Amino acid sequence: MPTLPWSEIDTVLLDMDGTLLDLHFDNHFWLHHLPQRYAETHGISRAAADAEILPLFRGQAGQLNWYCTDFWTRELKLSIHDLKREVAHLIALRPDADTFLAAIKAAGKQVVMITNAHRDSLSLKMERVELAPYFDRLISSHDYGFPKEDQQFWFALRQDVDFEPARSLFIDDNLPILRSARQFGVAHLLGVCQPDSQGPLKDTEEFEAVADYRALLREL
Repeated sequence: MPTLPWSEIDTVLLDMDGTLLDLHFDNHFWLHHLPQRYAETHGISRAAADAEILPLFRGQAGQLNWYCTDFWTRELKLSIHDLKREVAHLIALRPDADTFLAAIKAAGKQVVMITNAHRDSLSLKMERVELAPYFDRLISSHDYGFPKEDQQFWFALRQDVDFEPARSLFIDDNLPILRSARQFGVAHLLGVCQPDSQGPLKDTEEFEAVADYRALLREL
């Protein structure tokens, strides 16, 4: 586990899905539940549904539309919000994420969630897992009109939130997003070893990664 220089960190920026929450919900929803419901609604086979939907997903990957429930509701003619509620019981906190949040908040750090999730998804998840009180701000990239992969997101964040990139920690399970943060100048960056509890360990390449949130607190 990485050792963090907490005396050099004033602000902690945190992703939501796959970082604080188990990515199993999102993977199950987008790769299984939604295609199944699409097949049922359109009277086609599951294989045919996958053949129609997966190219659409690939075409929007890394763009704001990929994360936008309104876009997919229009594109697929299904209520994404309602379908997510059907499997909302799968929304779960990653082990000790709340312990970590409580500790950094108590230590006086500024704690900000920055997520690409649409506000609808963010609201649903905060209903199921009470994390909001730990944060100074909850920010969706849709607020700015740019995903976290885009440098324009980071410039908008800097204008909106008083933080110094050189004295900030950012944790995210998405490698292109971590690289975007690094390009902007965020000094302390961590990936996530296993974003989906039901999935394999992830190669975080050039980034150190979180396996145990309690271990990050040793030097705090």
